[in-house]
Amino acid sequence: MSISSRSWRAGSPYVLTGALALVLDAVVTHAAVGSPPPPPAPLAPPAVTVLKSGPGTDRGLVFVAPKTTPADGLQQGPEIVDDRGRPVWFRAVGAGEQAANFRVQTYRGQPVLTWWQGQNAPTGPGAGQGVDYVLDASYHQVAVVSAGNGLSADLHEFRLTPRGTAFITVYHPVPYDLSAVGGPADGSVVDGIAQEIDVATGAVVFEWHSLDHVPLSESQAPVPTAAGATYDYFHINAVNWDDQGNVIIDARNTWTTYKVDHRSGDILWRLGGKDSSFALGDGVAFAWQHDPEQVDRSTLRIFDNEAAPAVRAASRVIWVQQDLRRHTATLLRSIVHPDGLLAGSQGNAQALDGDHTFVGWGATGRFSEFDAAGSLLFDASVPTGWDTYRAYRNSWHATPAAAPTATARRNADGSITVHAIWNGATDVVRWIVIGGERPSALWPLGSGEWQGLDTAVTIQGDARQVAVVAQDAHGRLIGRSTATAVGE
Repeated sequence: MSISSRSWRAGSPYVLTGALALVLDAVVTHAAVGSPPPPPAPLAPPAVTVLKSGPGTDRGLVFVAPKTTPADGLQQGPEIVDDRGRPVWFRAVGAGEQAANFRVQTYRGQPVLTWWQGQNAPTGPGAGQGVDYVLDASYHQVAVVSAGNGLSADLHEFRLTPRGTAFITVYHPVPYDLSAVGGPADGSVVDGIAQEIDVATGAVVFEWHSLDHVPLSESQAPVPTAAGATYDYFHINAVNWDDQGNVIIDARNTWTTYKVDHRSGDILWRLGGKDSSFALGDGVAFAWQHDPEQVDRSTLRIFDNEAAPAVRAASRVIWVQQDLRRHTATLLRSIVHPDGLLAGSQGNAQALDGDHTFVGWGATGRFSEFDAAGSLLFDASVPTGWDTYRAYRNSWHATPAAAPTATARRNADGSITVHAIWNGATDVVRWIVIGGERPSALWPLGSGEWQGLDTAVTIQGDARQVAVVAQDAHGRLIGRSTATAVGE
């Protein structure tokens, strides 16, 4: 948008009057000026396309971690967007790396950002080797969580607990004679490991191995026959706790969710699969599933992929009630996307206020919000050829420790286009552009509404130096960049 300095008049939405003008004069015009820091590398977050955004959605921002292979020089990593798909925060990961499991959690009573970051594991693209990050509301790094006992953290789970620990997953291939199940004698098998790590110390406080408790015969995955092949028979993809202090572990390739005793590691029950502890009622049977979450003591919500290979025509979210006395499982309700999305991998479902459900459709790259009746309220997508392992809607208020930055260039018509960036600031509603001949004497030249991580504002004038000032919904000035020269 183009705003002339003459638009700063009484009654204008851009006018600076009274205390606000004094604050701008005191804080901005006469602020100490030092050498500006070197400009950061330009951020290029993957575009999020909003397909539907109707009234009634829950509050909060959307958290995804778009990824693609090969990346071919494209930036990928954890990203926060609003309901119009505009990026709020983005962190590009290193070359050859990806991010997953990006969301808001609670650590030591405070909201934090968490995600996994690393590379594909040698066992294949469905597993990872990396570490987990924890950042506070100023984007300072609070902790880095690594797997213990010489292992490497996998991408599938990073779940903080109220006791200051984190559940993570590990994929660990070990030599194994697969001839008993039709595979090579010189093969290997992936041991699906769940660890609970003390975040502050890195100590392992719980460790569970699938090979100690689940036989290969429970797998629904085909056995590889090539010499030296690795069999991912279990494919652990979720670890959570329940309200009784035990652990819920999910395995995609056995079609089973397991309840595990936190002290002994013994399996208390199996839901689904070849050896279910419950008789499955009509519509309960699930396949290649992800992300079982406890709704209450007798109910689980599960993202049911039903794909790779396809079992049903579409993926779904299901609510399953277990009767521990009768050993039965009943389908309470389900959600299917109106487009009949079939996720060949990945996916999750999150409970929101008002009995809404936020769903990440895994490999399809779509994510949606549904109301209590299952009606679609919000729908969006990462770029074609990309996906996001999970997707969440969370409340998040953050003020970056780093100051905003500004760049400016004069256009052919004499106007100046200023780019205002404050990566991760959640409360900016307007950018005020100030400028002048010298960095120490700047005055308001125009303003523009926040339009995303990189907001462009076009102004008129002969300024040689400009800076940007962030304003919140209450008119408070909450951040200021250093002055920068206008490029020609």
